[in-house]
Amino acid sequence: MIRVQREDFDPGAEIAALTAGRHDIGGVVSFVGLVRDRVEGGRVGAMTLEHYPGMTEKQLAEIDAEANRRWPLAASLIVHRYGRLEPGDRIVLVVTASPHRDAAFDACRFLIDWLKTKAPFWKLEETAAGGQWVEARDSDDRAARQWESAAGKPDAAE
Repeated sequence: MIRVQREDFDPGAEIAALTAGRHDIGGVVSFVGLVRDRVEGGRVGAMTLEHYPGMTEKQLAEIDAEANRRWPLAASLIVHRYGRLEPGDRIVLVVTASPHRDAAFDACRFLIDWLKTKAPFWKLEETAAGGQWVEARDSDDRAARQWESAAGKPDAAE
């Protein structure tokens, strides 16, 4: 399930809804991304996330479908916010549920890594120096490349 929304979300309520009545789930893994108040350039007063409606949902659905192809997931959820957010605000929720914990952990990590590099969101950070668009980081690209092996798991050598 994919949702792109301006409104905040409640991780506990989202997980409860995703797993309600599901007795085939043995493990649930979740990740919540938050707006930080510090970056290399100083303190962040706010972050504005922009996206292209329609295109963003399509790309997120493709990323989610890839995770479901690679691992035996019983359920998955991506909730990503857009708009102006302040430090401490929730940005993204990724939840994976599987009969076994290993698949849930691997799929959640995969989704996070690919969201950082393949999801069409643009971030504008507000600092004392003014607004600055956030560039992609080499570490995010390296993390995403780890999942390109044929087995679908990170290369042990990386």
